[in-house]
Amino acid sequence: MIIDAWAQHPTLRHSQNPIFDSLRRWTKAEAPTKPLPLEITIAAMDEANVGQSLISAWVAPGNVMISNDEVAAFVAEYPQRLVGVGSVDISKPMQAVAEIRRCIDELGFKAIRVLPWLWEVPPTDRLFYPVYAACCDLDVPFCTQIGHTGPLMSSEVGRPIYLDRVALDFPELSIVAGHIGYPWTDEAIAVATKHENIYIDTSAYTAKRYPAQLVEYLKANGRSKVLFGTNYPMIKPAKALADLASLDLDQETQNQFLSGNAKRVFGL
Repeated sequence: MIIDAWAQHPTLRHSQNPIFDSLRRWTKAEAPTKPLPLEITIAAMDEANVGQSLISAWVAPGNVMISNDEVAAFVAEYPQRLVGVGSVDISKPMQAVAEIRRCIDELGFKAIRVLPWLWEVPPTDRLFYPVYAACCDLDVPFCTQIGHTGPLMSSEVGRPIYLDRVALDFPELSIVAGHIGYPWTDEAIAVATKHENIYIDTSAYTAKRYPAQLVEYLKANGRSKVLFGTNYPMIKPAKALADLASLDLDQETQNQFLSGNAKRVFGL
């Protein structure tokens, strides 16, 4: 079975948001005018033999693009296939902590994701620290984005080295850092190697575009540290996996990469 560590089933509020217009320069896709049926997401998973996808809410300043309750409704339709990942408004710390608890205890989500570039502050900012404490208290991973941003927002907040400070302050916290960290992939590998609970997921990249140093890490001391992800619907699972054989992974490493690491980290 394959597990996709980073996906989302987009609402129209998400997919039509102008912040993503710059991505459409690459995909050549028009912004959708109708909601995406959930069955299309499941069909895309089936096409690539993806058994489960972690689908995330999207909360931005003053703008809930995909709400936690919408994610919960998607998961309720396909509880064996979809796993919820919550998000919160970090500008309201006490409300954020309460919402994290609701996401885990009531909605059954398996992680919390907040994207620094949406908030234009690095993950070392004080606004993130109540989120980290809540995730530690509830024993769930914190998911985030590292590397440059496709949307026209500052990339600086995605420097992987910021997670070094976070992991020092919260050694109990599992951190899953998505999007490989390019152009700072070496930084991402360094912090994942240094800290037991930092992981990298490959979302937003197809297998043939993985940086060489990440592939080398995956084959060596990073076997337990790298998770497969797509960033669906930006990249469909079949496209993300099309050149997997070219990585020349042994079977044990491939199994860990495609599902084993995600099962362990997210408690699936």
